[in-house]
Amino acid sequence: NNNNNNNNNNNSGGRSEPILSLLNNRQQTNSSSRIISSSNNGKLWEVCAASTIFGMAAGLSFTACDETKEKHQHPHNNLIIAEAGMDNDNDNAIVVDMDDLPEYTMKQVATNNGKEGKPIWVSYGGVVYDITNFIANHPGGSEHILMAAGSAIEPFWNIYRQHFSTDLPMLLMEKMMVGRLNEKDQQDIDDMMEVETQEENDPYAKEPVRHPALKVHSEQPMNAEVPAEMLTDNYLTPTELYYIRHHHPVPQLLDKKDVDNYRLEIDVFGNTLQLSLDDIQKLPKVEVTTTMQCSGNRRGDMNSVQRTSGTAWGQGAISTAKWGGVRLSDVLKMAGLEDALAAEENGFQHVRFQSLDGMKASIPISKANNVYGDCIIAYEMNGKPLPADHGFPVRGIVPGFSAVRNVKWISKIELSKEEAEGAWQRGLNYKTLPPAINDASQVNLKEMPSMTESSLFSGITHMQHVVDVVEAKEGEQVMMKAKGWAWAGGGRNIVRVDLTGDEGKNWSTARIIKGGDQKFGRAWAWVFWECDVPATVQSNGSVEVMSKSVDMAFNVQPENVAHTWNIRGLGNNSWYRKVQKVSNHNNDDDDDNTHT
Repeated sequence: NNNNNNNNNNNSGGRSEPILSLLNNRQQTNSSSRIISSSNNGKLWEVCAASTIFGMAAGLSFTACDETKEKHQHPHNNLIIAEAGMDNDNDNAIVVDMDDLPEYTMKQVATNNGKEGKPIWVSYGGVVYDITNFIANHPGGSEHILMAAGSAIEPFWNIYRQHFSTDLPMLLMEKMMVGRLNEKDQQDIDDMMEVETQEENDPYAKEPVRHPALKVHSEQPMNAEVPAEMLTDNYLTPTELYYIRHHHPVPQLLDKKDVDNYRLEIDVFGNTLQLSLDDIQKLPKVEVTTTMQCSGNRRGDMNSVQRTSGTAWGQGAISTAKWGGVRLSDVLKMAGLEDALAAEENGFQHVRFQSLDGMKASIPISKANNVYGDCIIAYEMNGKPLPADHGFPVRGIVPGFSAVRNVKWISKIELSKEEAEGAWQRGLNYKTLPPAINDASQVNLKEMPSMTESSLFSGITHMQHVVDVVEAKEGEQVMMKAKGWAWAGGGRNIVRVDLTGDEGKNWSTARIIKGGDQKFGRAWAWVFWECDVPATVQSNGSVEVMSKSVDMAFNVQPENVAHTWNIRGLGNNSWYRKVQKVSNHNNDDDDDNTHT
């Protein structure tokens, strides 16, 4: 995950191109595609496609081979290398002889389910793992991984296919191996998964069609960002280019009957109100324009400091739209919330959302019921009905908050004394740990707040020379025209964007060209800016321009990504840095560009 490539994955469902080509070669030619592990003294290892459809989705099996011997296929047969796109110079691989590990039956694995002080075991691809010490650090939350305690994880990874979009899960699991699974038991799992992964049973079989311009990080579930060069082409992001962040398959309301039967349930003090989509659309309509950003935006840059867990987003997991719907406060009032302040004083401090896909999150009642907070239940996006990818039939819009609080496909809203349960509110997913913490078991997650109101951010999307440069020497200055965006959470207006081309010795102030006229304290959307900034030519013939924004509270972005690093890769709001080669052509975003 380097600064030049925030999209390590592709349309292969998460496998890297080198790995995919090996698989395709083997399938098409029936030949032995091979890689060499330098850590194993040059011994040849056959790269085998897994024996089931599910195994193909997972990526690879590694099998020790000579010219005559075949072994049962599983992820780690004798050679433990799970790094997608590895090369022949990988000296960090762990080599283990699987035959030396004890064999366990599925019945034995099932007894190790974490109950009565027992360890927590799972199996995957013919290997048995002890995950006891990993539970607290599972990015998806402890309750999700505990569902698989004492069982095979293949059925769970068939839903949570983000495990296949990165090599991290297998790299972590290498250290947890305790044995190999009985071959007959693994065959039973393979047979079950072959049925589950047939198209008619595939939960991802009816996913919406996406725009080909999106930078896809994983297809199942879909996670895709807006290309940086397109971010500031339109103030309102075209709906088809709006970034996509999913945890599960998209819930499907496929026909009119499904839509007619849909009901939004609102629970206030135990009183339940149910509204159809038609009922909701008959209520007074309001519109709000707001920017929404994934909490992991620019996570890829954090990986340059130390690897994090999660999708390696560039700067494109952010978009802006005009949403149409009904005030959340109006819906709560219909269900019986007459006095929000009195309710809060009686302990009802949270409004919880539940999605059709099972995702749960909550926001403070002070935000939900604030007449100036502009929270709505939206059924329109940019003047048209919500598309499936963005929450049809209705979704929550919580301006100024992290995107995860803007719950899609809402099925239930509840006034509560407790915040939402689940990994997205209480788990590790959206909690920013201190930089020195690599193990979540070292902290009390219950005492750490989850991400709600967003911080302060900026990005550079375009950069070009103001005049042609015939020859530029190291230390000379060239004038660059930069364009980009800035946004602050909480409705805080952007008051200034500063840029430097000499590591902060001198600064130029950008011109706000769009979005600068938003209401004071209700600036829910980004601003676009442009700036002419002198930049110093470096020894490699490039210039580096950096941006930092300032909001109405005079918060300023921190200089270095190392200062904001955390194990989950959340909230990277360090100075945005863009590098460009200096040439005698007025090129915009040429191939030599990098950014952090």
